[in-house]
Amino acid sequence: MGGFFERYGLAMAGKRNPWGKPQGGGSGGDDGGREDGSDTPAGSDNGGDSPPPRGPRNPWLPGGGSAGSDRPRRSANIEDIFKNRGPEGPRRSGGGGPGGPNFRFPQRPGGGSWFPFAVAAIVVVWALATSIHFVQPREQGVVTWLGGKYSRTLNPGTEWTAPWPIQTVEIENVSQIRRETIGDGAENLILTGDQSLVDLSYLVRWNIKDLVQYKFELEDPNETLREVAEAAMRAAVAENELDTVLSGAGREQVQTRVRSRMQTILDAYEAGINVQGVDIARTEAPQQVIDAFNDVLAARQDRERSLNEARRYEQQLLAQAQGSAAEFNEIYSQYRLAPEVTRRRLYYETMEGVLRDTDKTIIETDGVTPYLPLPEVQRRSRAAQAPAVTDGSAQQGGQ
Repeated sequence: MGGFFERYGLAMAGKRNPWGKPQGGGSGGDDGGREDGSDTPAGSDNGGDSPPPRGPRNPWLPGGGSAGSDRPRRSANIEDIFKNRGPEGPRRSGGGGPGGPNFRFPQRPGGGSWFPFAVAAIVVVWALATSIHFVQPREQGVVTWLGGKYSRTLNPGTEWTAPWPIQTVEIENVSQIRRETIGDGAENLILTGDQSLVDLSYLVRWNIKDLVQYKFELEDPNETLREVAEAAMRAAVAENELDTVLSGAGREQVQTRVRSRMQTILDAYEAGINVQGVDIARTEAPQQVIDAFNDVLAARQDRERSLNEARRYEQQLLAQAQGSAAEFNEIYSQYRLAPEVTRRRLYYETMEGVLRDTDKTIIETDGVTPYLPLPEVQRRSRAAQAPAVTDGSAQQGGQ
């Protein structure tokens, strides 16, 4: 660069400059001189003691280029800006700093400039910083030529590429489970199979399956994922009734169908997305009919409770009937072995069960009063025996 400036200054030395005539005289223009071509301005008188000034004042020459200076005047060039130095440093006309017109790079011991080496060091650092890439274990990178054409895929580890902007690298975490929430905080009405409306909010969990397809096949993969999720959810809900969607088992069935349908559509699009799962967070009726919907749910719960009670009573009766049938079969087997004995035993057991709780005793025998207050006699007998038993217990305790 120093040699370039020097050659430029030499080339400009022989041309006319705006401060006066070129060095060595010339016939072009009279900037500051008379019309006859002389160097003395019109109306000036030197008195014959000093040579006439050779042109207007040049601010770039040493000493300011005043008209009374003894030094010969010459054309200004760029070297005067950088090489006008004194024994104590560069001369500054306006107190310029390092960025002023008198600034120059420090020189090497041999006299050369450090500027080429500084430029080369900056280029090397920039090339290394944009060429080395550290890809983490769960990440992958896509390399493109000039930010457009696909080149290759970077796997986990340390990889080298051409410096930017020749090759551009985009690194993504392909193992991270990402979440897309739909219908959270806003009403999302979906029509069911029985022409009812349900407000649904759900969460889609997904990750990147193929980074190249994810980057280049779709213009906006995240927006495409949302649209596919909404279409799959509406199709799955339309295949079921409202009760099925609201129940736990029906909700799991809907989630499974939505995930399968989403994956099929995204694979057809070559989106490079793997759907991990779909979770339904909220299933409610629209706000306009929420009160009537709650009444319907309460009535359905009452119906379910009544049905459960009826089923429980049915099971009890069935168990009793089955027990009675088993007992009858057992008695019948004994009856076949000894019919008379079994008949008499059944008669006695039946009469005992019928007369167990009565307080009357009937005796059909000649010479006996038909009715005797046997229960009252038994009660008096028990009352008379009770003090005797108590006294005997007290005497045993005293001993």
